[in-house]
Amino acid sequence: MTAAPVPSAVVELARSASRVAVLTGAGMSAESGIATFRDAQTGLWSSFDPADLASPDGWARDMDLVWGWYRWRAELVRRSEPNAGHRALTEWQNKIHLDIATQNVDDLHERAGSSVISHVHGSLFDPRCSECGVHSQPDAEPVDENVDRVVPPSCPECGGPMRPGAVWFGEPLPQDHWLAAVHAVENAELVLVVGTSGVVFPFAGLPAMARSTGARVVEINPVETEISDMADHRWRTTAAIGLPALVGSL
Repeated sequence: MTAAPVPSAVVELARSASRVAVLTGAGMSAESGIATFRDAQTGLWSSFDPADLASPDGWARDMDLVWGWYRWRAELVRRSEPNAGHRALTEWQNKIHLDIATQNVDDLHERAGSSVISHVHGSLFDPRCSECGVHSQPDAEPVDENVDRVVPPSCPECGGPMRPGAVWFGEPLPQDHWLAAVHAVENAELVLVVGTSGVVFPFAGLPAMARSTGARVVEINPVETEISDMADHRWRTTAAIGLPALVGSL
């Protein structure tokens, strides 16, 4: 996909807004080579059901398998780099009040230099104890891609097994991160929804929440999504193409 002119209405909204909220999904990181959750079920992991790898029940059945899967996913992220869209948001954030809330469990926004107020679905790099809940530094040991099961490290406080920091199927969102995302959209003048399919709730409800408080909503996505009808403007481009063009036009 080649660069297209930034819609003039989107430029005007971005220029006039003093508070912007950016909501990002898997499409934000796709151009960095990060596969979506189900697309990552390849190779060694292709025969496993996602529910076995991302649920409390799966963890209870085989925590070594789950820890091995998430260590592998974290390694894929470490090998990737922020794309031009991530870097554009950092440049914009350095100029105005811009809040970023993301569904992504990677750290590419931060590695591009942005401050992220909310990882609503958790982070690959924020493991916590499955028993006492204390957070710890991520496991940085080398990953053997031919091994699926890895024993989780022990909690430095209670000795219990550490678990991945991502939110699993059937688990509530971390309340502080969710409330931060809600606060951002409720106080924004402009909300950009970038690279999210709009099918995972409650995150998918944030654009409607923004509209209800008077914000203008712009969708940046190459395809139609479940939340396209909530947007004031729909710009059919990708994050790595559209965001640098938008920021460069301000």
